[in-house]
Amino acid sequence: MGQIETNLVSAYLCCRAAVTAFRKAGSGGRIINVAARHALEPRGGANLTAYTAAKAGVAALSVALGEEVAKDGILVNAVAPSIMDTPANRKSMPNADYAAWPKVEQVAATIVFLASPENAVTRSGIVPVYGKF
Repeated sequence: MGQIETNLVSAYLCCRAAVTAFRKAGSGGRIINVAARHALEPRGGANLTAYTAAKAGVAALSVALGEEVAKDGILVNAVAPSIMDTPANRKSMPNADYAAWPKVEQVAATIVFLASPENAVTRSGIVPVYGKF
């Protein structure tokens, strides 16, 4: 249950709080969740079943909620990164091709765009941020 609680339940609770606040303010808003490549390609999540299921839940939550709250001016999307280039991932996979992994800054830039006023129309999307991997 750890992966479900950490990834899916936390995303749901944060979304619920954000929607409540946005509706109260009456000004719309942006919600960006973090799914994962395994959410879109679950066969690659073999041996990571709970994580894959949780992240697939985050993706489904983002799409469904995006449809539900669009009328309130709230745009909900998710990014789905592959293995990100972090010190922890490099340590756990010392023989991997780090150059192929998306950099944290690249994933963050995608999130910043989706959260920005420049994003006026994208909703219920799951944006793959895979890098060259």
